[in-house]
This record gives sequence, C-alpha cells and structure tokens, in this order.
Amino acid sequence: MRTRRIRRVVAGVAAIGLAVAMAACGGTDTKAEAPTAAGVDGVDDGAALTLWTRAPLELQAKALVEAYNKAHKNQVKLTIVPNDDYVAKVGAAAGSSQLPDLFAEDIVYVPNWTKAGLFADLTDSIGKLPYADKINQGHLRAGTYQGKKYVMPFVLDLSVIFWNKKLYKEAGLDPEKGPTTLDEFKSQALAVQKLNKKDVYGTYFGGNCGGCNVFTWFPMIWASGEEVMNPEGTRSLLDGTAAQKVYSTWRDLQAAGAVAPGSKDETGATWVAAFQEGKVGVMPYPATLLSTAAKTVDVGVTAIPGVSGGGATFVGGDGVGISKDSKKTQQAWNFLSWLMSDKAQVDVLAANNSSVSRTDLADNQYAAKDPRLVTINKVAADPHSNTPVSVNFQQAYNAPGSPWVTLLRNQVYGDAGALGKDNQALTQVLGQ
Repeated sequence: MRTRRIRRVVAGVAAIGLAVAMAACGGTDTKAEAPTAAGVDGVDDGAALTLWTRAPLELQAKALVEAYNKAHKNQVKLTIVPNDDYVAKVGAAAGSSQLPDLFAEDIVYVPNWTKAGLFADLTDSIGKLPYADKINQGHLRAGTYQGKKYVMPFVLDLSVIFWNKKLYKEAGLDPEKGPTTLDEFKSQALAVQKLNKKDVYGTYFGGNCGGCNVFTWFPMIWASGEEVMNPEGTRSLLDGTAAQKVYSTWRDLQAAGAVAPGSKDETGATWVAAFQEGKVGVMPYPATLLSTAAKTVDVGVTAIPGVSGGGATFVGGDGVGISKDSKKTQQAWNFLSWLMSDKAQVDVLAANNSSVSRTDLADNQYAAKDPRLVTINKVAADPHSNTPVSVNFQQAYNAPGSPWVTLLRNQVYGDAGALGKDNQALTQVLGQ
C-alpha cells in the first residue's frame, strides 16, 4: 500500500514537472489572467465552476459549496478526491492543461505548485479586500512566490494541547489548567502515569510519523522563539537549543514509561485514538477533532507551549487558488472573495466548529459558546504560530523514512548523539 502511494506521488510530481516544462517552452497562453478587472467581489453571472479538494476536507468543503451555491448565480461543482490520489490527479491535469477552475491542496505542498505556475496571480485581488490584513498570514505566505500571492486559506487545521480533565483530577492536578511550559507538559504527563491505571499512559505521539511531529513539535520550537528552518526553507535548524529541549522532554517521558508503547510504531493512522478512548493524559492534538474527542473525554485545550512559556500552533490545513487553466477567473474569484466573508467564515465554518481564517472573527458567536474554540482561534493569530515553507517539504519531513523521521526516532528511541548528522541529512534534502 505504501509503495503504491509513493508511486502515485512520483507520478504526480513528474506530471507537474511536465507542466513547468510546457510553460518554459511557450505554453503560457493558457495561464489564467489575474481576476482584477471586475472589482473586489468578482463576477456572479451564473457561471459553472469546478473545484477539487482532498477527501479529508470533505465535510467543510461540502458545507461551503452548498452555502455558496444557495446564495449565488454561479454554481460550483465539487469533486472530492481520495487523499492518496490527489497529487497524481492534479499533476496529470496540470500537464494536459485540464485543471479545474479552483483547487485546494495541503498548505505545506502549496509552494511546489506556486513555483510550478499552477495558480493564477491573486495579489491585487487579495489586496483590495477590506480585511486583507486579517486573513491568516501563514497561509498567505505559503502561497506567495516571488512576491506574488496565489493562494487563500481554504480550511485551517491547527495543533493544540488536549488534556483529559478526569485523569488530571485523579492525578491531583488542576483539571482546568493545562501545561504552559515544556517542563509542565512533562510533569503533568508523569503525574497521570503515576496513577498506574491499566492501559492508561501520560502521553502519546506518532513515533514513526513525520507529519504528526511536524504538526505538533515544530510549535514547541516556535513558541520558544526559535525557527525550524532558514527563511528560504533550504536549511534545517532542528539542532538548536529549543529543539534539543523538545527531544529530551520526549526521551525522558519515554524512559519513564509515560509514553504509550504503541507510539513507537505509530505511523499516524491511529495516533489520536488512545486519547479519544480516555487512555491518555495529555498530548498535542489536531484542533479540528475537538468535537469528536469531546464526545468521550472531558477535554481541556491550550496552545502548544515552548521551553519557558509562550504558545504556538502549526497553521496547517489546505489553501485554495484559481488554476492556470481557468477561463472564468473573475467568477472563480467571486467564490474566493465570498470564502473570506463573514457569511462563509462564521455562518458556515464556525457554525460547524471549524477554525476561521480571519483573526478579526476569532471570537465569534459560535466560538463564544465554547471557550475552547476561542482559544483555538486565537492561537492561530499568535505571532509565534507559523506555516513552514519549503519546496522540498514532503521529501524532507513527511515521506516514509524521511530524514526527519530518522532524526526524531533517534532522539527518542535511538542514538541521541546522531543529531548533528541527522540534521545535516535534513539540510541536504531541503537544499536539493
């Protein structure tokens, strides 16, 4: 199964490379024009638009498209693509100039596609929005190439700390106070471990999952005031002081038996299951799963802490843009401008317990009913929160057996002295 997925990714990358080659050979006539001529909202004239997105965002995408279609003459036809097939499908379509009008992608892969020229330039259109400076800056940065903006936030996915209030109370901890430093995170996990309850552990993590720990460990470094890469995304800084504290924290927890045994081989498929079953005290967690976890656990939520305090999140999720092949850019912009509106952000996303993409809407009427949602929304706007940008992000961090997976496994389970060598291996991939 893993081999098949890698082949699909390779096929997609090859097709995207073909699209770049075609553009270099003069195939730029099909490139979408920037949708600036029709004003801030674009055109709503009954056009039929196409939108592709990945299966993990199906619920949010369907809700957004349904709401837009009900309120507009334009009609968006949504295509949901299995996650493992998505890169290959987009790559093949790019190579044959058959991309849909709009398409979304995991924000960490967006830099590959902006560099490949797959999106229309939205710089002027975004700049004319009255709340342009309130749109999540991490997603905008990830979709910026050579000073031009190509992507808007579609759906945010944020990482935060979840803790089990029931287990905290049993362990003599304040059930209303989660960790505010890495040392507090460790001590609270150890306190739950000392309950010695059958099948209950202090914490859990994806010990064989690069993406899980990008999502949850990078914010610990950012909250500490340090970076994970240089600004160009070509050199790893994961041997810094804060990073080393992160590694030693998890290594200490592992040595104390406070990390659930399943963590070591966890590839990401089940990494949130143990918490949802009430078997984990505290762990970094996807904010989008609050409503799911809260069905079985009394959940506390806070920002992911740094070495000495602070808080941050990995601003993940998907960005969305207008494709190079669209002939309806002004109509497609109408959808994107609506996507950033109060109607879409509050009445659709917030109403369905999803994070908003505008900082000025963080404390909205739906979030106000649950202080945890306000916490989640506000941490996305924290200056320490970030969306890392690197053209070679997939190969360096997320791919099975990536140098990042080797590094983190050595730091928790293996040779901690290999940090310099492992960090250099990361830099070699990032700089390719």
